[in-house]
Amino acid sequence: MRHGTQCLIANFLVATGAVIAPTVGDTRTEADILAHTQQTVATAPGAAWIFITDRLDSHLAAPLVEWVATMLGDTQPLSKRYRSGILQSRQTRRAALADTTHRIRFAYVPKHASGLNQVEIWFSILVRRLLKRGSVTSVHKLRQRILQFICQEVTEYSMSVTRRAAVPMIKRWRRPTPRRFPRTAGVRRTWRIKGTARPI
Repeated sequence: MRHGTQCLIANFLVATGAVIAPTVGDTRTEADILAHTQQTVATAPGAAWIFITDRLDSHLAAPLVEWVATMLGDTQPLSKRYRSGILQSRQTRRAALADTTHRIRFAYVPKHASGLNQVEIWFSILVRRLLKRGSVTSVHKLRQRILQFICQEVTEYSMSVTRRAAVPMIKRWRRPTPRRFPRTAGVRRTWRIKGTARPI
């Protein structure tokens, strides 16, 4: 019996593999994407952010463009949506959000290629470990299980980072030097092919 669905919006840090500031709710509207982005940037307000997303309309919303402009201190008028200026169309809004000179910007994967986004790998882990063949009795419990899983993943990640930090990388990846035996004078080595011995 189906009790309802939940929408998970998550951030996957490409450099570290950590999941931060997840949002679990009933919808995935423009307001939800904006609130999630604000929640994410609030974790490090002065840092530079690059959000890698697909080309969903909610990732190109006018309120998102307006908020980014406010965060960057841009006071120029953005004009009216669907009429003129930056807010006129999806193309103009995407160009404004993807501006490489901005501290907060968006990078959009090619059309029909959302699988290139590394967060999709983490979503597949979530499905395999938690959702597949899972059973919950309410939407509230589903939300709790998802957040608990994310919290556990973050804990396991931090523990693995601590273990890796304790062992220098040079020792972890150093391969043993192969031992070379000196060739004894007067002794000829041989190699075999199909049972016959031939001198080197």
